[in-house]
Amino acid sequence: MEQLFSIIFTSSFGYAVLRVTTPILFASLAALISDRAGVINIGLEGIMLSAALAGVIGSAFTKSALIGVVCAAIAGMIISLVLAYFSLDLKADIILTGIALNLLASGGTVFILFLVAHDKGISASLKSMVVPQISIPIISSIPILGNILSGHNILTYFSLLSVIVVYYFLYKTPLGLKIRAVGENPNAASSVGISVRKIQYLALMLSGVLAGLAGAYMSMGYVSWFSRDMTAGRGFIALAAEAMGRGTPIGTFIASLIFGFADALSNTLQSLRVPSEFVQMVPYLTTIIGLVLYSIQQTNKVKKIRGKKV
Repeated sequence: MEQLFSIIFTSSFGYAVLRVTTPILFASLAALISDRAGVINIGLEGIMLSAALAGVIGSAFTKSALIGVVCAAIAGMIISLVLAYFSLDLKADIILTGIALNLLASGGTVFILFLVAHDKGISASLKSMVVPQISIPIISSIPILGNILSGHNILTYFSLLSVIVVYYFLYKTPLGLKIRAVGENPNAASSVGISVRKIQYLALMLSGVLAGLAGAYMSMGYVSWFSRDMTAGRGFIALAAEAMGRGTPIGTFIASLIFGFADALSNTLQSLRVPSEFVQMVPYLTTIIGLVLYSIQQTNKVKKIRGKKV
């Protein structure tokens, strides 16, 4: 235990927490935007996986990391539009549609990878470009804090900036107000001339772009290749983080950090000869505990409201 604490309370561990939090934060913000519009983007896992492959293929063929990230964002948006079409236009159950997209992405990405590069399971023959890391001039010179905050991938900083952008977008812009109005009461929003279907389409598109950036980070920042099912449940963890964050950008950010801490902890435990089965269980166990605490909190909240009415 002493050895574990000696590893956790280091700047390198803090750096690792931010590093592994990045895809979860992107995806949880994606879940937040769609949820505030009244639609649950359960297809985040499949969107991230598809975007990860699109980023690798795009950057490998163009030799540009920027184009690879753009390809990933576009792929994320396209998959979200498919989800929107089936759920909003064809009235299919959005949960079942999202699950179907996740399953399709799991096998479909492997099939597309084989068609493009004749690789099975991992993009060994594709030289993917990597989004560069940057050092922040002033912060990098600060003891301890500089080692934690400086030297990250550009997408990591963009994910932190996205928290502020999403907050401003949802609470300070007319479009953000419409999204929240549609999510809270679609009938009331429709009565004042707001197109509920249009707003939900837009929210899912924005959600897809953010999830696409999460996928791009997985294959162009976290590692430099694509492998089968490399998202490893992060899309579902992001949904849990958004729920624990009570549908607010700041709360979602804090919850994402908690899950990022659990993920970084599981990586650290591997170096301490802890059984691999327990190590792999840590992030998902944290998710279950978080959801249980969230459920208890919501139940108590409902009881208080009912008590006041009585």
